[in-house]
Amino acid sequence: MEKTCNACGQAFRPAFVFQIAVTADGARNHYCSLECRKAGLGEEGFRAKRARRIAVLNQKGGTGKTTTAVNLSAGLAERDHNVLLIDTDAQGNVGVSLGVAGERSLYHVLVDGVEPTEAAVPVRGKLDVITSDATLAAAEIWLARQNVETRSRVLTKRLNMMAISRRYDYVIIDCGPSLNLLNQNALSYADEVIIPVTCDYLALVGVKQVLKTIKDVERHLGHTVRISAVLPTFYDGRTRLAREVLETLQGHFKTKCLEPIRLNTRLAEAPSHKKTIFEYAPSSHGAADYNRVCDWVLASTSQVVAPMRSEPNSHPIILTNHEAV
Repeated sequence: MEKTCNACGQAFRPAFVFQIAVTADGARNHYCSLECRKAGLGEEGFRAKRARRIAVLNQKGGTGKTTTAVNLSAGLAERDHNVLLIDTDAQGNVGVSLGVAGERSLYHVLVDGVEPTEAAVPVRGKLDVITSDATLAAAEIWLARQNVETRSRVLTKRLNMMAISRRYDYVIIDCGPSLNLLNQNALSYADEVIIPVTCDYLALVGVKQVLKTIKDVERHLGHTVRISAVLPTFYDGRTRLAREVLETLQGHFKTKCLEPIRLNTRLAEAPSHKKTIFEYAPSSHGAADYNRVCDWVLASTSQVVAPMRSEPNSHPIILTNHEAV
């Protein structure tokens, strides 16, 4: 989608993170070059710190979204980065997994306008969490009653505060397994998406749905979200199907397909002990695999100019001996 540069007036199609700047009031400014961004924001604004915004999304349930969001957030926090983890699922599994329940939840941030920094609960060193619970269902109804033009951007308005970028290096959003207004809000705020995918055939159908959703958000909400990674989960290399699914994902998404999270009992046990995998079983395969995901996130963050989006090839996702999806 073409935008007009706020500095020089030239029409261009945003392709890099630096080409979009969000102002304090939530407005989006666009700059076709680094020179225009510097001219538009000034030296201080040009160098302003901005939290990296990552949504963990798959509309299919049971793909390991919460496990990924919790352990990625915890791993980054253990490496001395300030992280805010936001639960946008009314089941509240993030809080359950970490053994926390905030006095104020995401409902209060969205509906009552409570400042996110006041709702965030410190849980592990440099990790803060905005929890959710059953009241989030009421927030969904509240969002549905808002103006059609703005109801998908309420979360962006609430979180576009200088306090968020000053306090946190990463904002990670655990999305629910559906396409609802809460997930639309999450995608309108996020810059990028990590898609956890179980290594079974139906999971490939779920990936196709996510790709369509992201394109719809870009088309209808005018917000570009890039797919930064596809993360195979529950991988059992002993089964032919798991190997075929992994090969399919690697062939389609190339370098965007990360090394898989192996099937690991410790990952399933950790939430019942209110611990992350790094606390519960630091020497397990699960801890090693999620440490590798943290390594990837930090390595990709170190790129000064990261692409806003990089479309996977346009060929259908095809699983050997099965129909294309």
